[in-house]
Amino acid sequence: MKGGGGGGVYSGKRRWRGLVIAVLGLVFLSMLVPLLFLLGLHNGFHSPGSEQQSSPSIGLGGYGTKIIIRDASNLSEGDRSNHVDDLVKQFAPTLSKDILKNISHPAENETKSPSAMHDNEEKKGFSVTPHDDLQSLPIENNPKAGASVQIIDYAKGGVDQSGKSCELKFGSYCLWREQHREDMKDSMVKRLKDNLFVARAYYPSIAKLPSQDKLSREMRQNIQEVERVLSESTTDADLPPQIGKKLQRMQAAIARAKSFHVDCNNVDKKLRQIYDLTEDEANFHMRQSVFLYQLAVQTMPKSLHCLSMRLTVEYFRSPFDDTEASLADKYIDRALQHYVIFSTNVLASSVVINSTVMHAKESGKLVFHVLTDEENYFAMKLWFFRNTYKEARIQVLNMERLDLNNQKLQFSLPVEFRVSRSIDAQSRTEYLSTFSHLHYRLPEIFQNLEKVVVLDDDVVVQQDLSTLWNLNMEGKVNAAVQFCSVKLSLLKSYLGKNSFNKNSCAWMSGLNVIDLVKWRELDLTETYQKFVKEVSYIVSTQEAQSEAVALHASLRTFQDLIYPLDGSWALSGLGHDYNVDVYPIRNAAVLHYNGKMKPWLELGIPKYKGYWKNFVNRDDQFLTDCNWNS
Repeated sequence: MKGGGGGGVYSGKRRWRGLVIAVLGLVFLSMLVPLLFLLGLHNGFHSPGSEQQSSPSIGLGGYGTKIIIRDASNLSEGDRSNHVDDLVKQFAPTLSKDILKNISHPAENETKSPSAMHDNEEKKGFSVTPHDDLQSLPIENNPKAGASVQIIDYAKGGVDQSGKSCELKFGSYCLWREQHREDMKDSMVKRLKDNLFVARAYYPSIAKLPSQDKLSREMRQNIQEVERVLSESTTDADLPPQIGKKLQRMQAAIARAKSFHVDCNNVDKKLRQIYDLTEDEANFHMRQSVFLYQLAVQTMPKSLHCLSMRLTVEYFRSPFDDTEASLADKYIDRALQHYVIFSTNVLASSVVINSTVMHAKESGKLVFHVLTDEENYFAMKLWFFRNTYKEARIQVLNMERLDLNNQKLQFSLPVEFRVSRSIDAQSRTEYLSTFSHLHYRLPEIFQNLEKVVVLDDDVVVQQDLSTLWNLNMEGKVNAAVQFCSVKLSLLKSYLGKNSFNKNSCAWMSGLNVIDLVKWRELDLTETYQKFVKEVSYIVSTQEAQSEAVALHASLRTFQDLIYPLDGSWALSGLGHDYNVDVYPIRNAAVLHYNGKMKPWLELGIPKYKGYWKNFVNRDDQFLTDCNWNS
C-alpha cells in the first residue's frame, strides 16, 4: 500500500514537470517570433549592398501625419538596428499589415515605374510626397542626423503654443484662430500681473522653510519691486527699461519655489485669498465706474458750463436793445411754421435751430420758441441775440416766470425711459423718449396757435420739414414715429392692469406734430393729470416715480390718438446704440440722440458726433474762450 502510494505521487510530479516545460517552451517561442519579425523588418529597410539615392516617404492619409525616412548609409549597423527598433515601438500599433508589407519590400517599389507606383499608392489609399515637397516641409529634428524620422502635420498647420498639433483645415479652431488673431495689448503688464499672482501664492509656503531664507528674501524683494512698478504703470509704454530682467528674476525665483515640496493646502488657501481680494477689488471698480458714468452723463461738461456762465455775466454787463416787442406779431402768426424746443443747453438748442434753418427752403417762415428755466434764460437770450439764423425768428421763454391761470410752472425736460428686452437670449436696452409734465401745458402756453412741431434738444435735422405742416392727421392729435421694437405688453408693469392694446407700438418724442385745436377739444391736459393721480403709487423712489408716471400717463393719454409717421422721418438710438447703419443715418430727416451718450459729452459715440458738430458755430468768441473747440 505504501509502495503503491509513493509511485502515484512520483508519476504526478513527472506530469507536472512536463507541463511546466511545455509552458516555458511556448513562452520562448512567443519571444522568438517578434525577434525574427524585427530582423526581417530590419532587412527590409536596408537590404545589403543597396544604396538609397532619395528619401522615400510614406503618407498616412487617414492618420493626419507623414513619416519621412532619410538616408541612413552613414550609420553603423548597430545604430540602424536601434533606430528601426525605436521606430517600430513608437508607430507599430498604428501601422496596418499592408503598410508593413510595403515597408518590408522596398526593392519591389524601386523596380516599378513612377506611374505604376503612383497608381499602386492611390489604390491603397497612400500618397507619395515628391522630393521637392519634402524640402519645404518643416523639419523638427536635426537635418544632419542621418536617418531621422519626423512627424509633420498633414495640413501644415504646425504646432500651437501649447505644443499640440494644429490643422489648418476648414472649420478647425486653428484656422479660425489664425484668421482672428489679435495682438495682445500691454502683454508685458499682463505677464507681470500673472507672475505676481503666482509669486504671492508660493511666498507664504517658502517663508515657512527655515533653510530657504535666501529664496524667501528674493521672492519678497521681487514681489515688492513688481508691485511698485505696476502701481506706477498701466501700459507697456509706461514700464521702465529694465523690466524684462526683473521679470526673468521673478520667473527664476518662482521656478525654484515650485521645485520644493510645499503644503498644497497653504498654496490653495493663499490662492483663494488672493482671488477673493481680486474679486472684491473688481466689484469696487465696477461700482465706481457705474457711479462715474452716471456722474459724467448727468453733469454738464466744464466747457458748456463755462459758456452758460460767461453769457449770463455778459448779458448783465452790456445791456442790449431787446427786439421782442417788434416781433410779437410773428410769434403768434398762424401762417408761419412754429417749432417748440424744451432745453437748458445753449449749444444743443442752437444746433437744433441751425440744422433746421440750413435745410429749410424758406427760412423766413420759421419761428422757434425755446422754453428754458430761469438759470439759463439770460444765457439763451444773449446767445440768440448774438447769432442769427438766416431769416428765422427765435423767442426765448422763461417757464418759471410764466403765469398760467395764476399757477407757477415748474420746468421739466422730456423724459427718457430705459427698457430692457431679450432678443435671441441676449439682453438689449432701448430708451423711450416721452413728453414731460410741461409738454401738456402747450395749449395754454400758445393759446393763439393751432399747430406746432415739438423738437427735443438732442436731435439734428437733415431735411426740409415744411411738408409736416401740410400733413393730414386724420383727426389724430399727435403725429409721431412709432417704436414697434417695444410693444406695450413689455410695459405692462408700468401701465398697470388697465385696458390697453398690448400689441400696440410705443411712440417716441423728438419729432412730434401737435394739433392744438384737437387737443383743446378733447381736453387732453385734464386727461393726463387724471392718469398722473391714478398711477402715482406705482413705485416708491421719487426719481423712478417721475419717469414711470410720465411714461404711463403719456401712453394712456394719447391712446388711439397717435398718427404714425414714416420711420424715415426720425432715426433714434444714436445716444446708446453703436450698431446703427450708415445708410439709414444719411436718409433720415431727423437724427435723434436718445440715450445717455449725448453728442456734446465726451462719452458720446464718436462715429455719430460728426453729424451733430457740423452745425456748431465754432467761430463764436465765447466757445473759444471756454476751450470748447479743443
